[in-house]
Amino acid sequence: MTGCIKNDLPYPRIQANFSSFVVEQMASPAIIDTVAQTVTLPMAEEADLGHVRVESYEISPLQATIAPGQSIPTELDLNSPLKIDLSLYQTYKWTISATQKIERFFTVEGQIGASVIDVPQRRVVAHVPESADLSSIKVLTSKLGPRGCTVNPDLTGTDVNFTSPVKINITNHGETETWTIYVEPTDATVTMTAADGWSRVAWLYANVEAGSESGFEYRRASDLDWISVPTEWITANGGSLRARLTGLSPETDYVARAFSNGDYTADMPFSTQGEAQMPNSNFSQWWKDGAVWNPWPADGMSFWDTGNKGAATLGQSNSIPTDATLTGTGQCAELQSKFVGIASIGKLAAGNIFTGEYYKTDGTNGILHMGRPWKLRPTRMTGYMHYTSAPISSVGSDPEFRDWRNRPDTANIFILLADWPEPFEVRTNPKNRQLIDPDSPEVIAYGSVQYGETIEQWTKFDIELNYRSTSRVPNYILVVASASKYGDYFVGGNGSVLYIDNFKLEYDY
Repeated sequence: MTGCIKNDLPYPRIQANFSSFVVEQMASPAIIDTVAQTVTLPMAEEADLGHVRVESYEISPLQATIAPGQSIPTELDLNSPLKIDLSLYQTYKWTISATQKIERFFTVEGQIGASVIDVPQRRVVAHVPESADLSSIKVLTSKLGPRGCTVNPDLTGTDVNFTSPVKINITNHGETETWTIYVEPTDATVTMTAADGWSRVAWLYANVEAGSESGFEYRRASDLDWISVPTEWITANGGSLRARLTGLSPETDYVARAFSNGDYTADMPFSTQGEAQMPNSNFSQWWKDGAVWNPWPADGMSFWDTGNKGAATLGQSNSIPTDATLTGTGQCAELQSKFVGIASIGKLAAGNIFTGEYYKTDGTNGILHMGRPWKLRPTRMTGYMHYTSAPISSVGSDPEFRDWRNRPDTANIFILLADWPEPFEVRTNPKNRQLIDPDSPEVIAYGSVQYGETIEQWTKFDIELNYRSTSRVPNYILVVASASKYGDYFVGGNGSVLYIDNFKLEYDY
């Protein structure tokens, strides 16, 4: 008889991932997206994308391999993406690509506004007054290629005939690009380009003739008298002006205008936003559901959450209320980092609290939906903390932390604003880990403080938000406080405790 038992049991489905990827001349760590199955390598400006030397990479879990017939060479050409298949019962198609930010600028004497630099078409357009002599325009600054490139001819500091377009050649790592530079006259000596109103702050932008007597004025829409913007509030970059107004009134209509050499722009209206605080910012409202402490009232809506649902699968809640507050009344948050489990079986649970929702537990790992809807643009967040830093006792499974045992643990508090279309899903499982990246394009503003030593007394912290754009409006606010900065990697000290109280958003500088 031939075999009569059919093996139709399915293979387990465990995704094979890149857990790290390091090459020479990286500007920042690799961005690994286990959902899209992509590795993005942010490269330094001077890096040669055609010859990128691989230093190391790691694949998880240990049983995963690169698919037969494929390999990762020691040197990559990342001018185009590299496709690599990882194999573990099934095949997972990964893409490795590079990004490279190159600072580019071009200015001429008497320029109006900023130059338009069209990278795909390799074109530059600068504007000058109609009275300018195009046959002799002095180039003040020019950088259109990466650091270390060769420019022929180098126009910087020379008088150039721009009655017709001027071409220059930029050679980098043996490749030459030809750029075309146009200098064109304009009859607009001053133009107002934008006015971005926040709550008590506004940002004004204008194009003027470089070196001219220029500035801004503003007023309430209901007033008649203009207010001159102090010169110390104005930043000039060639023919581009930017002003930061402070002390404005929330939910108010204003008007602004720019001037240059006696010429004024048309009025540009803008409105300020309101102000708001995050609910339960003093962490005084809690309720307990079984073993899980929750930072919101039993019959109320949640704004904050913790990792307690995950910690309670192996022990008790480690982010809890305490009456040891700043004022001695009410409650605040006590965030404890603890090893949870039985004997040596378990892992470190970092004490934490965040704006968002603990979505579910994946084995002994957490899946969090981080961020709450938010449209306002605060300038800073203040609050109070004190901290006990324990020696790092758990180093997780990631190789970069192998030698961290007995280092002082570090507390971390951060705030960011992002225009994500939905809350960001954080996954701590190393097999498909996805964490917050403050440098991701969706992040509009970010700020943080860290404490790597014990601070026994209540201490005020002040985090100023660093904005990448004054015009983008956020969709979400994310605030995180953790007793162990690297708790997402299960790295920290058993016994580290962070106390926090009275978080407050500020709306002026």
